[in-house]
Amino acid sequence: MPRKRASSSRRRKSSGNKNWIKGAIKRPGAFSAKAKRAGMSTSAYANKVLAKNSRASTRTKRQAALAKTLAKQRRKRRKR
Repeated sequence: MPRKRASSSRRRKSSGNKNWIKGAIKRPGAFSAKAKRAGMSTSAYANKVLAKNSRASTRTKRQAALAKTLAKQRRKRRKR
């Protein structure tokens, strides 16, 4: 009887593109400009945009998610 494969939901470290951030940022400074126009910090604006029932566009929501991811990476890097 063949063995079952491990769950595909496990994440593997990608040996591919190490500089994924460069490709992920399509409009540099656009999200922080939106936050500034709203009179908020980038992280506060990201939380507002990603909240349930937010009427923000899909692009803005994706920018907010990326901003939060980059902030997490920055915190982890600072700990080292």
